[in-house]
Amino acid sequence: MLFIDNPTVEKVLSMDACIEVQERAFLGLRDGSSAHRPRIDMYVPCDREDGYWRWGTMEGASKDLGVFAIRMKSDVVTWPRHEDGTWTEEKYCIEPGTYCGLIFLLSTRNGEPLAIINDGYLQHMRVGGGAGLGAKYLAREDAHTVGIIGSGGMARTYLEAFACVRDIRQVRVYSPNQGHREAYAREMGAKLELEVEPVASAEQAVRGADIVATCTDSNLPVLDASWLEPGMHVTNLGPAELPDDLYRRADVAIRQGQSGMPVPEGDERLKSGVGHSPAAYIAGTEEEMKRLPPPVGREGFSGGVQGSFVELATGAVKRTSPEQITLYLNVGNQGLQFAAVGSLVYSRCKTEGLGRAVPTEWFLQDIRD
Repeated sequence: MLFIDNPTVEKVLSMDACIEVQERAFLGLRDGSSAHRPRIDMYVPCDREDGYWRWGTMEGASKDLGVFAIRMKSDVVTWPRHEDGTWTEEKYCIEPGTYCGLIFLLSTRNGEPLAIINDGYLQHMRVGGGAGLGAKYLAREDAHTVGIIGSGGMARTYLEAFACVRDIRQVRVYSPNQGHREAYAREMGAKLELEVEPVASAEQAVRGADIVATCTDSNLPVLDASWLEPGMHVTNLGPAELPDDLYRRADVAIRQGQSGMPVPEGDERLKSGVGHSPAAYIAGTEEEMKRLPPPVGREGFSGGVQGSFVELATGAVKRTSPEQITLYLNVGNQGLQFAAVGSLVYSRCKTEGLGRAVPTEWFLQDIRD
């Protein structure tokens, strides 16, 4: 069994392979060779009076790849409102700047524990790869210009993915933090050998772009539907970044896959749309639960969506005109993404002799469970 840390993941994982293995796993949903359990979280009051502890898991398996994965993370979460009017979700483990996210990879062929993988770098790559799949099938073939709102790790992998599937030549990036957007422009321009321009507003980033991506942790919309122009392709990161009227502007709207568990009526402890959680079990007193934010940004998810990635990849839904505005909701199939990309990372580490060996017998026992 292997323990695989973030630097090792970065060494073996390329974006083109990340996109390819996800597509293979997603297409397995057609005939049942792939399966996934959508994300579901659990909230418990923590020591902070303005926050909650959150446990998040998602699972997926692929018969073709021969693996199952569960992704697990432990976060203290807060939802601060800032002086500039922005409202974000912030998180950490133990202290700000440290995080706990792990992927447990197992064989579906004989049940063997294969690897425990830090989820940080892989998480950024699998989400960026999902956005790349959407652009591969929905962005115009002559899409050359990207407008990105956000300048963090996800904004980096989104751009890398777009450059894998389209001939990207020019990029405009906006972040409320001038230093962050300028650093992003320098770094990504050099890495991808592109013209990347930091701009002073989200509207400047969006106007005239062929591909538009929102890559933020915002609990409020970060763009206006009136900025969209014929032929644009739009994709997102979080549930609240897109305004409701954007769904009405989109001629073709695809959700990558199922993102949350159905929430039955009558269970007061199981709620949908708490923070960035599709579904979550909530602990705490009535007073403690006042710390939680109201549901945000999921109204549009329930209407106007015409299919999933499977319908898109098989041609059941597609762009039919270069003038159409297309929307790819880059949410869903998360557990299957971790299984697919985790399998790729594990196999490359085995081939190259990377990762730290951990005795498999530590994870086995002779008592029937």
